[in-house]
Amino acid sequence: MTMWRKLDNLNRIAETGIVLIIRLDSEEEALAVADAAVQGGIKALEITMSVPNALGIIRTLSNKYKNDDVLVGAGTILDAETARAAILAGAEMLVSPQLNPDMIRVANRYQAVTISGAYTPTEIFDTLQAGADIVKLFPAETLGPQFIKTVTAPLPQAPIVPTGGVTPQNVQEWLQAGCIGVGVGSYITKAAQQDGDYSRVTAAAREFLAAVAAAR
Repeated sequence: MTMWRKLDNLNRIAETGIVLIIRLDSEEEALAVADAAVQGGIKALEITMSVPNALGIIRTLSNKYKNDDVLVGAGTILDAETARAAILAGAEMLVSPQLNPDMIRVANRYQAVTISGAYTPTEIFDTLQAGADIVKLFPAETLGPQFIKTVTAPLPQAPIVPTGGVTPQNVQEWLQAGCIGVGVGSYITKAAQQDGDYSRVTAAAREFLAAVAAAR
């Protein structure tokens, strides 16, 4: 761990290529999925504010993994107040579905990683200009990997992470198009819902990480 923790946290995303988005209906399930995913090698967790007691979950996970190589973050941050509350709970990464300059300002003040949502070339440019670390292309499934190739021709400096519709089967297309990583949700987080066997979450995490590694 270096003195500059933000650099370490960005490296966790860069090395594994996956930000796991945990958007579930119960606190217990979210915690169980987070632990199972970490066992499978996931290094960046995004707990969305829609999860019951999201800040409590973030506090629990950040305390649990503070000495491990795991980045715990908060998702669906829509304003500065929620951004600061998430940081106080231990979040070291803030994610928004759209460009939110207030969130980015608060995050930069406290050296938290920012992943800020964008959809069009103008929004991608504005997101970079606002100071975000990573551009979250959302919803990505309606655009596809070809969009990345097209938009990064004039904006090669844009670090883009597509979220929505990315699978182990198509992740190679996204990465080869120029993405630095991907946002992943239900493929991993809901793998145990059919029978409550959280080893399925661990297995899905390993499968997705292996697909990313192979694609690179």
